[in-house]
Amino acid sequence: MSSFGRRLRINIFGESHGPAIGVVIEGLPAGLVLDMELISDMLERRRPGTGRHVTRRSEEDVPEILSGILDGVATGMPLTCIIRNSDTKSSDYRNISHIPRPGHSDYTAFIKYNGFNDVRGGGAFSGRLTAPLAFAGAIAVSYLREKGIEIVSHLKSIGGIKDNSLNMMEFDKMQLESIRKNRLPVIESKVSDLAEEALNNARMNLDSLGSEIETVVYGLKAGIGEPGFNSLESTIAGICFGVPGVKGIEFGRGFELSGMKGSISNDEFYYEEGIVKTYKNDMGGILGGISNGMPIVFKVCMKPTSSISKTQRSVDLIKKENTELVIKGRHDPCIGIRAVPVIESCAALALMDCLLEG
Repeated sequence: MSSFGRRLRINIFGESHGPAIGVVIEGLPAGLVLDMELISDMLERRRPGTGRHVTRRSEEDVPEILSGILDGVATGMPLTCIIRNSDTKSSDYRNISHIPRPGHSDYTAFIKYNGFNDVRGGGAFSGRLTAPLAFAGAIAVSYLREKGIEIVSHLKSIGGIKDNSLNMMEFDKMQLESIRKNRLPVIESKVSDLAEEALNNARMNLDSLGSEIETVVYGLKAGIGEPGFNSLESTIAGICFGVPGVKGIEFGRGFELSGMKGSISNDEFYYEEGIVKTYKNDMGGILGGISNGMPIVFKVCMKPTSSISKTQRSVDLIKKENTELVIKGRHDPCIGIRAVPVIESCAALALMDCLLEG
């Protein structure tokens, strides 16, 4: 499925090396003003070709809105946006049409689609498809900001090098400013320096690095979400797992909770100026699938970029024999760097969908 949402529904389409990629957004409230500056910023942070630690593929990523907007305002009808592909090198993928790249969707897609899948740049499985997702997410971020809700994401770790954690209790503008001014989206400048060194070493060794992205949502009131299968956790997790490279997610203290006692992990309540709060936020702002008024905290695990330049073992699906493969093309040494605004977008879209449901 290429669609997500119940009241706010997005449908992503296109392939990495096709003429264009895009999104159809249904359920936008009529009268919603599009913040084009915010949209441009979100797409720029995700855009390839913007630094030495991301793929050299250079795309302008200028959105073309075809429907649903009049004079910069949502009409209430489906909004359709395309982003054209211009810098494609499809010849880099000729040798993998029947030799699947380890770690990629090539083999599973070959089986599911009887060999008719588009392997160029990963086709519809490519991280390129996160550009229209970021476009839609920027609209959701603007909607949430009008309601006093802020979303902040950063690289919590890259190649095992750990950054400080975001404030789990209240919005810290200085942390956001630090993330935006560093060369990499981290809080501590020294972490940025160490991570850049690790990225350089990985690139020189024809390898790649994994990462972890931490996200905190500030300002969401209590009572948002549903119990059971439409829980706030499952809604956020559902869209995040649609991002290529995401292999895990945890909320609050996540897997740390397995080693705690209830007397330590429970977030005890208190009143402050008539509002119920908790003394800490180990549960990540969600109880029973519903927001409790504290910041929503979650982290996603991004696998190392699968496309590396080392010789790897694979199979020839036509000859039905073992072989070796050297992957060509332009690839990110760490996909987590450009995924930071994408995960922000996922959180925004999930929350906007929940808020529209009531």
